[in-house]
Amino acid sequence: MPESHSLSEPGPGTGISRLAATLKAAGDPLRLEILRLLSRDSYSVLELCHIFDLRQPALSHHLKVLAQAGLVSKRREGNNLFYRRTGSSALLMQLFTDLDLLPLSAGRVQSVARISEERAEASRRFFADNGNRFREQQELIAGYGVYGPQVAQLLHPGGHAIEVGPGEGEFLQELSQRFDTVTALDLSSAMLARARIFAGGHGLNNIEFVCSDTRAAAARPDSADTIVVNMVLHHTPDPARIFYDLHSALKSGGRLLVAELQEHAQDWAREACGDLWLGFAPQQLSDWAQSADLKDGRSVYSALRNGFQIQIREFIKP
Repeated sequence: MPESHSLSEPGPGTGISRLAATLKAAGDPLRLEILRLLSRDSYSVLELCHIFDLRQPALSHHLKVLAQAGLVSKRREGNNLFYRRTGSSALLMQLFTDLDLLPLSAGRVQSVARISEERAEASRRFFADNGNRFREQQELIAGYGVYGPQVAQLLHPGGHAIEVGPGEGEFLQELSQRFDTVTALDLSSAMLARARIFAGGHGLNNIEFVCSDTRAAAARPDSADTIVVNMVLHHTPDPARIFYDLHSALKSGGRLLVAELQEHAQDWAREACGDLWLGFAPQQLSDWAQSADLKDGRSVYSALRNGFQIQIREFIKP
């Protein structure tokens, strides 16, 4: 019977060598913990040092071993390297499936929560200090007119809609006209106040304003026909978690519409616009959606003159 290796490549022994390197890299308890942590989110080297209480040289060694075995990939975001889990062979998928069934220790959970809160606080501070200049800053990358009308074309009227991060509130008008009730959800009280002013000035009387993160949406399971997330994910501390929360909030057959930047290298957007992330590859959004049991729907992609690219994605709850 001919041999079959999921990690094989052309050339004698290559598949065996790669398999041995993979098993060696994964055969360390700390490296397994790192892989478990990177199941949904990306973390910088400094953040991982804090979570695992390791000095950078020691952590960098483990990351190098994992990267050489194809278990993690890295991406530069400004001055920081962020790592995420990778690998798609049958062996790796089975390893990750079994690994993800194991809980993180209580100490690791607390450390991850601190990192997430630090990211969220950085975003809140930015919008508290710069909320009055939000439109000006947003126009530096992609103004509402670039994505708003295209997202509106994907809307199906229904009973209830949620907008996560409504910004200045323009898209609330689109939702208010198509849905019986609308919830505007924002972590920043300053931005939520601006959205409330917009709604009041345009006579939008069917909107509830909630100052919270997406856990507030998840706390109302099966309540929304449509959820819209316009140019928000790159400001959020844990984008992957948002997909899980919003899956819970959606009704069966409900739609999640996401307008988001594709990955880019324009680091000035961090300071000027409060971005925590420099966009996302389309496949990364699809992976997060699939992990949250959401199916890919329609997609629209467009390039802007300033070098940014926009992706407008539809995800459906089965």
